[in-house]
Amino acid sequence: MPALPTAFALGALILVALLGSAFVITWLIGRGIARRLPPRGRFLDLPQGRIHYLEAGSGRPLVFVHGLGGQLGNFAYALLDRLSDRFRVVLIDRPGSGHSPRSWRAAADLPGQADTILSVIRHLGLERPIVVGHSLGGAVALALGLEHPRLIGGLALIAPLTQPQDTVPAPFRLHAIRSSLLRMAVAWTLATPLAILRSRGVLDTVFGPDAVPADFGTRGGGLLGLRPSSFYAASTDLNAAGADMPGLAARYPGLAVPISVLYGTGDRVLSSVEHGEGLKRVLPGTRLVLVPGGHMLPVTDPDRVAAWITAIAAEMTPAEPAPHTAAPSATGSP
Repeated sequence: MPALPTAFALGALILVALLGSAFVITWLIGRGIARRLPPRGRFLDLPQGRIHYLEAGSGRPLVFVHGLGGQLGNFAYALLDRLSDRFRVVLIDRPGSGHSPRSWRAAADLPGQADTILSVIRHLGLERPIVVGHSLGGAVALALGLEHPRLIGGLALIAPLTQPQDTVPAPFRLHAIRSSLLRMAVAWTLATPLAILRSRGVLDTVFGPDAVPADFGTRGGGLLGLRPSSFYAASTDLNAAGADMPGLAARYPGLAVPISVLYGTGDRVLSSVEHGEGLKRVLPGTRLVLVPGGHMLPVTDPDRVAAWITAIAAEMTPAEPAPHTAAPSATGSP
């Protein structure tokens, strides 16, 4: 019987060697991406943690909140230059995304994320900004509107997550890991190699039916999503959203802020019928605009999105200024 233990030991050694190799590869890739795509903006040290943000322009404030697995480069790619000549534009890396760190123990609940966005608004002295939320960022924006309606001027939601979902969108099924320990193990071994192997199919789904820009990985910051910390944060966000969306949706009738929604009818990640028209059924005052295109309209159709936001800003008249605290130190390096 000694052959069985020997075979088992050999298999275990091979498995450890493979996982060790995956860890080294993941570490090297993450380090290379961090060097290639350093922070583009500044940092705020908030009670909720350190937040990386990018700001440009002056005028009526617009605050942008990105979606699952994204970062502020999703907006900086094409929208920033189109809006910063008329507005004070603030792009935020949500905790755990882009260059905003988040402890692996930290919660990712939607109200908590909304409070982080509110802290940025207060510390930058933004008076009743229009909050632009994309995808999961739309759910964060809705939570902000429910919790602090007097402090924002309105919500402009692009392809937002608005309803509870029984299934995980195909590009994010690998992220559906409930255990934080297993999530960490996968993040530091298998996630990065698998993400590279699956990248073409995932991007085609996320962007489709629109084309994926050749420079999205660098100019749009897409490569940042390959880092293990990004996978862990996105997986944590996904699980938190699944738990929070039923309670959030139940509160929609109490929303007291102006809401406009822009959705691509060809969206392959979230359904415009379920999440766009679904929100309008609950809140008939929601202004829903359906256009040709997919999920990544801020990248693929920036002229239309910029014109839509500009029109919304003209209609959403700011009221009394929001109270804010003294701004903390903001730095240009981590």
